[in-house]
Amino acid sequence: MKPVTAIFDIGRTNKKFFLFDDAFREVHREYTSFEMIEDEDRFPTENIQALRRWLREVFDRILESEKYDVRAINFSTYGASFVHLDEDGKVLTPLYNYNKPLDEQLLDQFYDQYGPEEAFTLATGSDRSGMLNSGLQLYWLKHTKPEVFARIKYSLHLPQFLSYVFTGIPISEYTSIGCHTALWDYPKKDYHDWVYAEGIHRVLPPIVSTETSINMNYNGKRIKVGVGIHDSSAALLPYIRSERKTFVLVSTGTWSVTLNPFATGTLKSEDLESSCINYMRIDGKPVKAARLFLGEEYKIQTSQLSETFGVGPDHHTTVSFDRTIYDELKEHFSPRFAFQELPTTGRSTTSLPADWTYAQAYHQLMIELVSLQAANIRAALGDRTVKKLFIDGGFTDNEVYVKLLAHRFRELKVRTTDSSLGSALGAAIAISDKTLNSKFLKENYGLRKHQPFIVGEASSS
Repeated sequence: MKPVTAIFDIGRTNKKFFLFDDAFREVHREYTSFEMIEDEDRFPTENIQALRRWLREVFDRILESEKYDVRAINFSTYGASFVHLDEDGKVLTPLYNYNKPLDEQLLDQFYDQYGPEEAFTLATGSDRSGMLNSGLQLYWLKHTKPEVFARIKYSLHLPQFLSYVFTGIPISEYTSIGCHTALWDYPKKDYHDWVYAEGIHRVLPPIVSTETSINMNYNGKRIKVGVGIHDSSAALLPYIRSERKTFVLVSTGTWSVTLNPFATGTLKSEDLESSCINYMRIDGKPVKAARLFLGEEYKIQTSQLSETFGVGPDHHTTVSFDRTIYDELKEHFSPRFAFQELPTTGRSTTSLPADWTYAQAYHQLMIELVSLQAANIRAALGDRTVKKLFIDGGFTDNEVYVKLLAHRFRELKVRTTDSSLGSALGAAIAISDKTLNSKFLKENYGLRKHQPFIVGEASSS
């Protein structure tokens, strides 16, 4: 039987299961999804019981097939989500959706007591984001549902709950604690004072390293069970382990998140103006991150372009970079798009010349979007000099985006990767004792180099 590592990679929509061989090559995968259920306020949320049943069913089936020799299992999931257990290990509440709104009066009460808000944000690397700051979910439970809070024995971050399903051992780990939860005081390298003042620490299990594994007997087989990892930190790990030079990673999708694992010191006031927050590496060190709702804005604007020009909704995927169009637009450039989800120039409506082609309008859109993306990347860079810029996720297939970004950062080596396995591979690497070599990204991630087009303009162009 082929020795493999099993990984559950749990997204908000797709639930994925992978098997990787010793060289981290995918040898098996399966996906599923579940209908959302409602919490007590009729707000949509994850069906945690269906997820738990699926985990056990899939894993048991793989073991019973005797096709693979499963040596280890680990878990990568989205963050900002807690599972609350009572003293009997039963799930007490729904898995509250991080989009569920929190009462602003309750948040004001919190910041009045533990602020000022800016100082709190700088210390925790977590801006005011309601339930997306999962630590404030515990504050909300304590102050609005005290009878429920009193019954909590342990509150587990979602990756650690999945590990608990297999081990029955409650633990906490750094990457889940550090993903904009408002729990961690980065300068102090400990939970923030408010966690102790509110008695929240009593329901948080002991912290262990993300690389921790638990050797256990599962259905008669000796298996190494990982403690889980937050998906963004997992996606970053293969780059950290295999790349020898300093870099930033731009992870693109609905959100474009620039991750700088080499930033030093705590966040500064100017970082907050650029929407910078902190994530955490597996060793507890901060990762400076800047977020941009790029994919959502792109979807809105390309939909409007389709209507304006009377073309299909996927027409934007057929546009290649045109240097002539770029030069013409840059010669007399002025912003023309009114953005809905991103900072804008103050335009109330989009204004395009009547004689423009779709390709011209699309290039104009991408120049304006990449301008915001570049500013976002530079915010994450701060005063830190890096050598490489990696781009992964959905926008790596967008030639115009990649060309413009490579031109903007022609002082850096710009590389794209085409792996859709980033967080799953990261989870596998986290519990492996293997050392990755410098060819790992090329061999496993389809690494591609991108050269800037050369014009006599400043690098801010």
